[in-house]
Amino acid sequence: MKDIIFNEIDRAKDTWISMADSIFDHPEAGFKEVYASGMLMKCLEENGFEVEAGIADMETAFRAVYQNKEGGPSIGLLCEYDALEGIGHACGHHMQGPAILAAALAVKNCCKDEPYRLVVYGTPAEETVGGKILMKEKGCFQDIDIALMMHPSPTTTTDVKCMALATYIIHFHGKTAHAAMSPDQGRSGLDAVLLAAHGIECLREHVKEDTRIHYTILDAGGPSNVVPAEAVMEVCMRSYNTAYLETVVSRVEKIIQGGALMTETGYEIEERPFFQAKIPVLSLNEILMDNARLVDAPTIRPAREKTGSTDFGNVMYDVPGSCIRMAFVPEGTSAHSQEYLDAGKSEEAHNCLILAGKILAATCSDLILKPELMERVKEEFRRKKNGE
Repeated sequence: MKDIIFNEIDRAKDTWISMADSIFDHPEAGFKEVYASGMLMKCLEENGFEVEAGIADMETAFRAVYQNKEGGPSIGLLCEYDALEGIGHACGHHMQGPAILAAALAVKNCCKDEPYRLVVYGTPAEETVGGKILMKEKGCFQDIDIALMMHPSPTTTTDVKCMALATYIIHFHGKTAHAAMSPDQGRSGLDAVLLAAHGIECLREHVKEDTRIHYTILDAGGPSNVVPAEAVMEVCMRSYNTAYLETVVSRVEKIIQGGALMTETGYEIEERPFFQAKIPVLSLNEILMDNARLVDAPTIRPAREKTGSTDFGNVMYDVPGSCIRMAFVPEGTSAHSQEYLDAGKSEEAHNCLILAGKILAATCSDLILKPELMERVKEEFRRKKNGE
C-alpha cells in the first residue's frame, strides 16, 4: 500500500512543486492569504472534497472533508500558508499546503477498502495572532481524532514539548502634573509599571525552573519633567505545563493590581491569545519517524525535547497530534532568516514537500489499516492529559 501511495505522490509531484512555488511567489501576511487559500481550496474541491470556505469568521480559513465509507478514524491534516510581513516565506509555510494536499489526495485515491475520514484544515495567521487558537474558540478541530502537520526545518525530526504562552498588555492610567511645581497632584503610570516590574523580578525566584516571565515597557509616558499619567508594559509568561502557567498568570495579575494600588492608578489588561502547551504523544512521533526513515528522509535527528510556543499546541491539547519537521536547509540554519527565504524554491525545498507528503500519507495509511495503532495513540494521549 505504501508503495502505491508513494507512486501516486510521485506521479503528481510537478503539480505540488508548482503550487508551492506559486504560493512562494505570492507571499501574503496573516488573514490576507486569499491567493494561497483559494488555490488550495480549488484543488481540494476539484478532487472530491467537500470544501467550506471562511470558517470561524476568517475569510482565509477553510475546512475540506472526504469520507470513505461509514465510520473509521477521522484524521486531521492541518496546513499554514501565511508569510512574514516584509520578508515573505522565510519560514517555509508555502510548502505546507502542497505537502498536505499531496498526502490527502494520495490516501483518497489509494486507500479504498477501509472506512476513514480526512479533514483538511487551512489555518491562517500562524505567524501573528495564532489563527488555530481563534479557530479552536469557534469550534474547529472537534471533529478529528488526530491532528497531523508538516513544517520545513533544518532537520527531520518531531517535537516533544512546546511552551504555553500568556501575553498581557497592561495600560496604567494615572494623573498628569508638573514634576517640579506640583508633583503631589500627579499619579504616575510609569511608577506603576516600575513597581509591577519589580514585583515580577521578585516572582521569578519563586516559580518552577522551566517557567519564563519576560516584560518590557512599551510606553513610558513622556518627558521627565511631567508626571506621566499613562504608561504601558507588556508581560509574557511561559511554561511547558498549561495548568501551572495559569497559576503564574494569576500571581502576575496580583502584582499588576499591587502596582496600581501603590500608585493610586487604574489599569486595564489587554489579553493576547493564550497558547497552550501540547500533550506529547511519543507513539505518534515514532510512527512519523518510522515513515521518515522508510523514505530515506535527510538529516534525521532525535526528537527536540523542548521548543517555543505554537498555536498547534492548542490543537494538540485537545486531540493527539504531531508535526513532522522536514529538512531542507543546512543544520543550524535559523527560521525567519534570509537563508530560509533563499532556499524556498530550491531542489531541497521541492524534495522536502514531496517527502513530507509521503511521510504523512504513509502515517495516515498506518492509522487507517492498523486500528491498534490509533488506539495506542489515543490511550497515551488520555493518560498524559490526565497526568497519569
